[in-house]
Amino acid sequence: MLRGFAVLGILIVNIQGFARVASAYMNPTSGRVLDGADLWTWAAVYLFADTKFISIFSLLFGAGIAMMSERMERRGVSGASLHYRRNAWLLALGLVHAYLIWHGDILVTYALCGFLLYPLRHLEPRKLLWIGGCAVALVVPLWSVAGFSIPYWPEADQAAAIAEWAPPPDALDAEIAAFRGGWTEQVRARAPIALALQTTALLGMLLWRAGGMMLVGMALYKLGVLSAERSAAFYRRLAVAGLVAGLPLAAAGTAYKIHVDFAWDRAMFQGGLFNYVGSIGVFLGYLGLVMLVVKGGRLPRLQRRLTAAGRMALTNYITQSLICSLVFYGHGLGLFERVGGPAQVAIVAAIWALQLAWSPWWLARYRFGPLEWVWRSLTYMKRQPMRV
Repeated sequence: MLRGFAVLGILIVNIQGFARVASAYMNPTSGRVLDGADLWTWAAVYLFADTKFISIFSLLFGAGIAMMSERMERRGVSGASLHYRRNAWLLALGLVHAYLIWHGDILVTYALCGFLLYPLRHLEPRKLLWIGGCAVALVVPLWSVAGFSIPYWPEADQAAAIAEWAPPPDALDAEIAAFRGGWTEQVRARAPIALALQTTALLGMLLWRAGGMMLVGMALYKLGVLSAERSAAFYRRLAVAGLVAGLPLAAAGTAYKIHVDFAWDRAMFQGGLFNYVGSIGVFLGYLGLVMLVVKGGRLPRLQRRLTAAGRMALTNYITQSLICSLVFYGHGLGLFERVGGPAQVAIVAAIWALQLAWSPWWLARYRFGPLEWVWRSLTYMKRQPMRV
């Protein structure tokens, strides 16, 4: 259920990456004036969703590594070859997704982290929490140093950063034309963005944040936190403490970015740190709330639908990209840079409704989601049974 909650939640953030130019993800004023309903929509998404749902998704990926390893060892089988083969196929799928469908892919990052972190799966929870927490925290001094050192950057480096934060009109026009054009034009425009995410962004944040969260996920799995084994009082404390600590920080970051009018030298690094740190509390708060719903048996129909969506998380994640590419790119409706914030939210709500409806329908007939079945068959090198 938690995985379903996360995979649906990340779409409200990712939709901006489909609907708008790449620079708008960090700088929503890139290429347009951000005011009125668009400003309020951006602020709400940034405050309540940005970095929060992807943190839960990363947490669960790490928990999955630990869980699969335990299952293999209970059978007396070494799971190493299975794990590395599974991650190799995930890496291949992520590369196809990143370069042929959508540049904002996270699967490549997960696969690479999975390769690196597997040897740590047997560490006791305290060590996993410590190492994972340090990895996540490492971004704070990295970004702080980068932000405070901006006045000392060479002029050429500052100019390059400004051009990336707020590209000139001709660059924006070229990007818009490419994504409103044919598929081959999109691929050419997409490739450098995807490559930057898999290199610069990976080393600057994604590797540390995602990898650290995976280690934390392994620890929380071992402690029974992710399977609702702890008391309701524990989850209430987690929800209250997380939201009380995290939301004010995320709100401060939201207000700060708006106050400085998204100036690159203040909003790029320092402005992002408030939300980066605050999101840790917020996502833990969300985790506590979801587990309280599970333990209390509340919203049973929604629970069943979210559980089905979570069992098909890979299929639903890629399906979101396919649907959004048809809505926003030139081989579909071509609405790229033509849809404001409220309309983006409406599109997200429609996709949520579709996936909450089709996931239980599919799993009533088949054992796995389509992509889960392909991934599992490739991992085990054997065609898996599909029909229920």
